[in-house]
Amino acid sequence: MINSHLTSFAGLPVAPFVPGGTLPDDPSAVAWRLEIEDFDAEPEVFAALFAAFRAEVPAEAVRAVVIGEWGAAYESAPPLDLLVAAAGEWTGLRHLFLADLVGEQCEISWITHDDITGLLRAYPALETFWVRGGNELRLAPLRHDGLRELGFQTGGLPATVSRAVAASDLPALRRLDLWLGQQQYQGDTTGKDLAELLAGDRVPELRHLAICNSEFADDIARAVATAPVVARLEVLDLSKGVLTDTGGEALLAGQPLTHLRRLDLSHHFLSEQCADRLVAALPGVEVDIADPQEVHVYGDREYRFTAVGE
Repeated sequence: MINSHLTSFAGLPVAPFVPGGTLPDDPSAVAWRLEIEDFDAEPEVFAALFAAFRAEVPAEAVRAVVIGEWGAAYESAPPLDLLVAAAGEWTGLRHLFLADLVGEQCEISWITHDDITGLLRAYPALETFWVRGGNELRLAPLRHDGLRELGFQTGGLPATVSRAVAASDLPALRRLDLWLGQQQYQGDTTGKDLAELLAGDRVPELRHLAICNSEFADDIARAVATAPVVARLEVLDLSKGVLTDTGGEALLAGQPLTHLRRLDLSHHFLSEQCADRLVAALPGVEVDIADPQEVHVYGDREYRFTAVGE
């Protein structure tokens, strides 16, 4: 669950758009939040807000946009058509966050999406793109020369989307965040699905890689342990998942990680001994082993949970 809305995005303070309200002296110095506070509102209500925003905020000042609640997010996707229609005017848009919703508005695994490929193609100069929620999310492999930061915050990221990201040519990308989530919410991505990404050829500038919040954390760790892309990373984030000693041992036995600035393993199921060995093996690296978890036992079964879900 995500418990709070963004207060800043892409280094800019988030400001809600109010139709008829007073604009800041520099409308380009904020990330504009577009949201209606009615989860049962008809699509026309958000469309009217969007139209007012286009009419009142100069197109050349639209630099960053955060899409909040647009209606019944548990059953309808964000109004991508409105964003695509504005692309011809919003030539300065560089930063976009899709579905900044908290649990009280819609559980992260219920946030419904659609095919975002056309949206990315409509904004070839977009530099930052984050999506929250993965239900019915779709993406086709593409080339995007502008993206420097791409993130998917989900309680379940479909493997089809992970494979599409891995197969995309993103020559300027420096940061990628994939919150893979739980199988019961379409979070079926494994290390095999990320093979093209981990080879590194399609993301030559990648320096920050997060493959986290995964029920397959040990499998991801095994894949990362021999992945060519890791050699050029500064930050590797395998946090929020169900990493156990199996994954920890794979990292210890794999390629050197001493070049990293930070290794994030927080929210994990490592034993104290394995966690300590990882820290000791990387003396010059900031290794985060905070938030150790306990296995839940019910009857004869053990359960481990990701950090972000329902």
